[in-house]
Amino acid sequence: MPVNSDVEATEDAGATRDANPARDSLPINELFESLQGEGRLAGVPSVFVRTSGCNLRCWFCDSYHTSWEPTHATMGVEEILAEVESFGADHVVVTGGEPLIHDSVVSLLEQLSERGYHTTVETNGTVYRDAPIDLASVSPKLASSTPTPETDPKGEGEWAERHDDRRIDLDALAALVEAYDFQLKFVVSDRTEMDEIIGLVERLREVSDAEIPDASVLLMPEGATRDRLEETRPVAAELAQEFGFRYTPRLHVTLWNDAPGT
Repeated sequence: MPVNSDVEATEDAGATRDANPARDSLPINELFESLQGEGRLAGVPSVFVRTSGCNLRCWFCDSYHTSWEPTHATMGVEEILAEVESFGADHVVVTGGEPLIHDSVVSLLEQLSERGYHTTVETNGTVYRDAPIDLASVSPKLASSTPTPETDPKGEGEWAERHDDRRIDLDALAALVEAYDFQLKFVVSDRTEMDEIIGLVERLREVSDAEIPDASVLLMPEGATRDRLEETRPVAAELAQEFGFRYTPRLHVTLWNDAPGT
């Protein structure tokens, strides 16, 4: 179930680490059970722990209230674990926002591991943490994610430069793929984005000791509504087939459109 509250984070929430200084607590926007909608575990029953706060501002963010206007309830790690254990799934997706900006996420992941949960962490790839993560679902943000005056949801334009400066961190990406079982998940809406994707994958292969097979590169259609997916899904599927990458659906959008808690 959602745990939204009226508590607002700071305007630049998540711009740096230690965005939530309270020891062993996290800003939680939602905590619910559903099906994993994306990646190679799509369809698996999962508990979602959605933290609030992000160091980026993708214009198409499907979790607006964790980034552009972050809201949350502060929950202790033990409280979060109790909520997770009230559900039946043994797979936990820690997502956001950007969950790895919060120091206490390490404690949460350690205790989830001790309890035998399989964990996926959804991250934009700009922060590395030493924590027990079963699957790092790394979604580097392409240039097309940068908000423009026309696409900025708040119409202010102040995040364009900050977002573009922060969106790719090769050192953090290399650390993530070297440390964890991973998938590289790219949001695509247009063929013109492929040069950037291929270039970034090649750069990462050059700087990382990890093997990065094409099968670990996933293309996902951009869109948080069924109508938008109708436009972008054929493009993503065609590009995955053409370039030998994997296509990943947005199963939750197909099933429930943009309903919260799904």
